[in-house]
Amino acid sequence: MCGIALILSGVDVVGCDLYRESDGPPSTDAEEPALVVGDLKDAIGRRGPDSLGVRKVFVQLKQTDSVGKDDDKEYTEDDLHICYEENANNNISSIFEVAIVQDNIINRWITELYFLGATLQLRGASPIFQPLVDSSGNILVYNGEIFGGIHVSDDKNDAETLLHVLESCCYCNGSEYGKVCHCTKLGAQFIPEIISKIKGPWALIYWQQKSGTLWFGRDAFGRRSLLVHWPTMGDARFVLSSVSPALTIGKNSDTEVECSSSNTCYWEELPCGIYSLRLKAPNASEQLVKQKLVGEIRKHKWTDPLLNRLVEWERTCLDPKVDPFFSNDLQFQRDQLALSSNSPKAVHKEDARMGLEEHRSDIHNHIPGGFLNFVADDTGDARPAAKVLNALKESVMRRTVSRIFQTPQHEDEIDDHSPIAILFSGGLDSMILAAILDQCIDSKYTIDLLNVSFDGQLAPDRVSARAGVTELQNVAPHRRWRLVEIDAVLSNLAWEAKHLLSLIHPAKTYMDLNIGIALWLAAGGDGWVDGGLCKLHNNHQRYRYKSTARILLVGSGADEQCAGYGRHRTKYRLGGWVALHEEMRLDVQRIWKRNMGRDDRCISDHGKEARFPFLDEDVIKTLLDFPLWEIAELDKPVGIGDKKILREVSWLLGLKQASEMPKRAIQFGSRIARESNRKNFGSNRAANQASAGSVEIHHSLS
Repeated sequence: MCGIALILSGVDVVGCDLYRESDGPPSTDAEEPALVVGDLKDAIGRRGPDSLGVRKVFVQLKQTDSVGKDDDKEYTEDDLHICYEENANNNISSIFEVAIVQDNIINRWITELYFLGATLQLRGASPIFQPLVDSSGNILVYNGEIFGGIHVSDDKNDAETLLHVLESCCYCNGSEYGKVCHCTKLGAQFIPEIISKIKGPWALIYWQQKSGTLWFGRDAFGRRSLLVHWPTMGDARFVLSSVSPALTIGKNSDTEVECSSSNTCYWEELPCGIYSLRLKAPNASEQLVKQKLVGEIRKHKWTDPLLNRLVEWERTCLDPKVDPFFSNDLQFQRDQLALSSNSPKAVHKEDARMGLEEHRSDIHNHIPGGFLNFVADDTGDARPAAKVLNALKESVMRRTVSRIFQTPQHEDEIDDHSPIAILFSGGLDSMILAAILDQCIDSKYTIDLLNVSFDGQLAPDRVSARAGVTELQNVAPHRRWRLVEIDAVLSNLAWEAKHLLSLIHPAKTYMDLNIGIALWLAAGGDGWVDGGLCKLHNNHQRYRYKSTARILLVGSGADEQCAGYGRHRTKYRLGGWVALHEEMRLDVQRIWKRNMGRDDRCISDHGKEARFPFLDEDVIKTLLDFPLWEIAELDKPVGIGDKKILREVSWLLGLKQASEMPKRAIQFGSRIARESNRKNFGSNRAANQASAGSVEIHHSLS
């Protein structure tokens, strides 16, 4: 996880209204909150505690006296003078002191690009320091991982590899994917073509020196946060950042949220995609009006066909009435599940790296005969649940095993070391991730299970988490499981609540704040361990513990893809399979705005990285390859028909108890929503009457 940012000043940015999310025209408020660079450094520095660096680029129009007299001249990038500031403390005027008088050249209209990069390094053999600069003068700040699409050597860092690949890309201005230009004739690829290949979460800002073009964007599902400030009358700068500094979330120093529908926020979530901003000089006839370079923003299409299918969320088949292969097989499988009274044993750990064909015989040996219908059909083909399990295993393997950058440790520290943790409720999704992670990493490592509660041992998520640890101990007895019980009292979190307002921003409802606080506390990993429950070190006492894991597995995306929300059941009841599909498609396509940016900012504030196995591109594709009735069966009761396919995966992992768990959102399972309702609305009843979850926060928190 990294924190990245860019401040672009001295440019007349055009085209941003096409991508602005807020309603209405840009803000004309001259008293808009000021962005302070020091605050921005502090905010992104929390995300990347290993290093923090800056890099400045100055761009000027380079014009001779004779050229300046041509009123019809349109200047090109050849007329731009680019200078790099080696030391952030240098004075601007000193850099151009000589250039201004040499060769009868007049330099005008200074544009500044200020890159900031804070690094939490988790991959590669040696440390890196952002911003990264190559021999051509290109600059990259990158927050993400490359799990496929571009080859990354075991000893290399993802950002270093990407910078090297981008260096050879086409730099012809105006060129687009599919068009022939000088560069493509020489074998060069277009930047959107390279970026579209990346499998994994990412957000990036890239300066291509030869074309004078700034590239930026985030992955198709918004798994990494990137906020944008579009230029306004109050602040004409164009700004990108992983997170909002606290002082720019509102006008008042007491961190009031001043972002109603009639008052445009400083920050917006950047919509997913690849963007470019090409610097150019204005036409000579416009020079008297536009005393700045012009930056034209464009959004580029994804070029990878598979990615486009995932973005459009196109499913193989929707309605069983038009599927020639649909029969009573669905009911037969469910009947077999109900008849299976004994929990199957877990798939043997040594099979974690094997393909489905290689470990099918082992699965047959461990699962009751009636339940074999979830593994393979009469022809020997793998059932959907087995295919999803295999895809999830590969997803977790990619996120936890290969090329993890670690500092050297003493042998006596390894036994107690937990490099990877899970945000853990004991529910279906987190139990599946825990069981799969056990099969993916060396048995010498302890796995931390991070659980937050606002009602001590009585919160539903705490009860299910403790039960879940016992079930995991049964299916994986050789693994050390450490449940970290993080207890909190909402009334004691005044400072944290104000801090979280800046992290969730531009989200601004009580529901967003409640979820953000719960995630932030869980990611911090500071709690208690029940030695008697966890059976660690022969210590049966309850002791204080803070997790040092820097990689956190999170179950985000499971509900959206597998019909886990109550509204999915409502849509299915009212409109059948097609209506259900459309609602699920909407959930997936807006997950970047409603969930992922907020969650990424809250978790990474501790200098930790969230990874989302259910949102792996291959997992999404696998789920889309099945008819919708294989994913969910919403005629069945809650806890059975919703997320049907994941319940079957849970059975395959030996987690019978977890397979029956109902859906429970973190704000309810931890009981922070109940405490928030009482504090802010007086009671749960009053909060329900006010639809508290969607109410925006407009007052100071105390």
